[in-house]
Amino acid sequence: MHKLQRGNAPDCLSNYQHGKDNWGNLGPDDRTAIWRELDAMQGQRCAYCESDIADGNKHIEHFCQKGRDPTATFLWSNLFGSCNREESCGKHKDRRISYLPTDLLKPDEDNPEHYLVFAADGSVSPRKNLSPVDQRRATETLRIFNLNRVLRHIRFREIAGYVQTAEEIAELAKHYPESEWLPLLQDELAKISHLPFATAIKHVLTRQA
Repeated sequence: MHKLQRGNAPDCLSNYQHGKDNWGNLGPDDRTAIWRELDAMQGQRCAYCESDIADGNKHIEHFCQKGRDPTATFLWSNLFGSCNREESCGKHKDRRISYLPTDLLKPDEDNPEHYLVFAADGSVSPRKNLSPVDQRRATETLRIFNLNRVLRHIRFREIAGYVQTAEEIAELAKHYPESEWLPLLQDELAKISHLPFATAIKHVLTRQA
């Protein structure tokens, strides 16, 4: 999960109103228009786990479920693209009832990297020295989206190939000035920026855990 920059709302959303329409009224052209803007924001990655959703294994996700707040059904700021994995992300969230939406990190408003850190074993945990409020938000985000467990193993497979690179750059940093090793790190970061699970790879390369 990383910070997202939300663009303008698709024009089609203005054609629907809470109380008059329901989500099922959306036609295929309107869904395509919404996905076009979601892909522009997310780069065809799940908003929560960053897995690849370009192959169609995805759904339009209501951050605050329609059942909790029906007035947000057609609210652009409430929509994300999520993978269809049942055991994590949007679908897992929507089966949870014991949480407050305000306790979750919202990636177009919060910067998740200020709260969460990924490790080389594929796990993700709250950063150290968070305030009690921020600690709760980080913990609840991990719990409600279930960002460990099965995702830990998936991320580990993606991360594993970069661990040696991270170690080599760290070793260079011990013996050479920043001007010699920093460009190597920056080049690696540029190469992985578009990949699935890019934030986890970045944290490994920069040895944040």
